[in-house]
Amino acid sequence: MKILVLNCGSSSVKFQLINMMNEKIVAKGVVEKIGSSDAIITYQPATRNKLREIQEILNHDTALEIVLSLLLHPQHGVIKGKEEIDGIGHRVVHGGEDFSDSVLITEKVKTTIHNCIQFAPLHNPHNLSGIKACERLLPGIPQVGVFDTAFHQTIPPKAYLYGLPYSLYKKLGIRRYGFHGTSHKYVAHKAAEILKKPIHTIKLITCHLGNGASVTAVDQGVSVDTTMGFTPLEGLVMGTRCGDIDPALVPYVMEKEDLSTQEIDNIMNKNSGMLGLTETTNDMREIQEEAFRGNEKHKMALDVYCHRLRKYIGAYLVVLGGVDAIVFTGGVGEKSEYVREHALMNLESLGIKIDMKKNGENKTNIGLGKVKILVIPTNEELAIARDTQKILKAKQESQKAEKKKIKDREVITDLTDDEKAQLVLLWAEDPHTSFSELTRKINKKIGKKFDVQSVKQKLKILGLSHPSENK
Repeated sequence: MKILVLNCGSSSVKFQLINMMNEKIVAKGVVEKIGSSDAIITYQPATRNKLREIQEILNHDTALEIVLSLLLHPQHGVIKGKEEIDGIGHRVVHGGEDFSDSVLITEKVKTTIHNCIQFAPLHNPHNLSGIKACERLLPGIPQVGVFDTAFHQTIPPKAYLYGLPYSLYKKLGIRRYGFHGTSHKYVAHKAAEILKKPIHTIKLITCHLGNGASVTAVDQGVSVDTTMGFTPLEGLVMGTRCGDIDPALVPYVMEKEDLSTQEIDNIMNKNSGMLGLTETTNDMREIQEEAFRGNEKHKMALDVYCHRLRKYIGAYLVVLGGVDAIVFTGGVGEKSEYVREHALMNLESLGIKIDMKKNGENKTNIGLGKVKILVIPTNEELAIARDTQKILKAKQESQKAEKKKIKDREVITDLTDDEKAQLVLLWAEDPHTSFSELTRKINKKIGKKFDVQSVKQKLKILGLSHPSENK
């Protein structure tokens, strides 16, 4: 089974074609700067050289046409026909309260994704565009929606409700939804594998740290609290997002700086976080390099970042009542020994201690204390492909079951009601008689020529069993 994984953003389409027989990437790439005359196409087949082109791409439909043309290219392609794609898995940012798991995309699902645009106006429209483009370009191939918010639908009301009038939750759906769910779920299950324990027996704190960042408390395999909220703005200090702030700051800054709603939103989402604090960059590598050179502003930004992260880790230790492992993932979580060290500094009394040598080498298990500290690369594309495969297999099984029901109905409809009664009576005379003898009797009685297997099926459909089948 080959699954095409798509992540359609506001100006990009990331894609991977994965062979689920061995979970290997057949080809991957990205189309960037969609909507411009100098869009960038990067394509990497597994066994060939990487290709890079620049051309005009004005919309997602065109971008996906190019993706398909590359996958099918006579020289650079990896499949001979569209029919080799068994399913398409889409990353969808927001599913509201409607989805607690991935789902087969139907008209009803598309309507719900559209309704959730109000919660994710920068993401859901483009996720939906990708789905509709695939319907046109790959008709008949099933599509699955994998939602960033789904994993967090297990969070209880005490954790997802804000201290606002309850009517706003009921009327407008204002609550904590959480994001990065696909990543948190993936690394939680990988952590269970590494610990060699069933996931329903362990407690984890998973830290997805990239340009966007969030921490999740995972209890027995389910999310019970997470740092991102109604939008991905809440929680940690991130690359360009401010994270938690006093809400009264919003009207205050708007008034003092004479800003519109859109302008304050841009400041908080695109010009804050590490970029806002350093005033130069949101690249953690550059920030660390400058801090190590003695740049005080960059050192201060790192301190703010690690302090907020450390605070949430501590909070979730209390929420969970202890923890088996703390997991770091994402670009920063996987590569920044500095962030890991300073987020967990001086926690030995809680059983949390880093092995400095292993931490510097980015080893998988970098802990020395009772609590394991794990560095696990996330793989959201594989997680999406796995969910897609699971749902497609379930669909196939359902279709098989339905076909069997139809076949069973056909098997029994070749008997009249009187003939069914005759079969039941013959069986009742001696339930222990052999199938072959019962077949001989019914054929003689009604003048037909059924074989033994056919009689067996008819008895089963009629709810009659044979002693030999109950042994």
